[in-house]
Amino acid sequence: MIILAIEKGDIIKVSYTGKFGEDQIFDTTDEELAKTNEIYNPRGMYGGDVVIVGAGHTIAGLDEDFAGKEVGYSGTVIVTPEKGFGDHDPKLVENISLTKFKDHKAYPGMNVELDNKRGTVVKVIGRRVRVDFNHPLAGKDINYEYSIDEKIEEPIEKVKGLLALYTGVPDLEVAIEDNKVSIEVPAMLSFNQRWLMAKGRVASELIEHLGLEKVSYVESYPVQMPEPVVETATEEEVTESEE
Repeated sequence: MIILAIEKGDIIKVSYTGKFGEDQIFDTTDEELAKTNEIYNPRGMYGGDVVIVGAGHTIAGLDEDFAGKEVGYSGTVIVTPEKGFGDHDPKLVENISLTKFKDHKAYPGMNVELDNKRGTVVKVIGRRVRVDFNHPLAGKDINYEYSIDEKIEEPIEKVKGLLALYTGVPDLEVAIEDNKVSIEVPAMLSFNQRWLMAKGRVASELIEHLGLEKVSYVESYPVQMPEPVVETATEEEVTESEE
């Protein structure tokens, strides 16, 4: 049997764990490992990610390492800052008045969001707070242990895999007919800011990498039947049920 190497544009399922420093884990597709290292996200999806090789679904240093490997490969790659989270930029370290913080309180290591920027408090001197708005891993070499679990071939599974990557929902309803895909979008995603910002990119990637002609999103809203009114209920009980 001929085993073909992974190429740019292939859609694969990968499992990985990212570390820095003295084996400090900051990212993983292993749920138990995430819980053990206190980085578990209850809204995250574990068990492996489906990615398009070369599409930027992971950091560049990891993404570039996929090409040339085979399904079943397991190994490690060291990612330098220029292919990871960038160099540390001193210009992104700012001194900010303590009055800008909630309850006028700040402490080193505190994660903050100010003026739509996320940062970490480095030092507090009197009423001035030094905040680093660089990515926490900027300037660091990171280590990824990963395995290529599968190359996705079935078109519907490719679509579902990419949707799961962007939505965290593992099994959205998908139909493909005449090279056109229809995707059922549940009501909960209609109010998800991440999804609203990403769905255009998802459609573009599906058309580019799967050769589809058209992507349609079908939003579904469940009909909620009104609660039956109990005739013997008191006015107070009715008011409480409405609340």
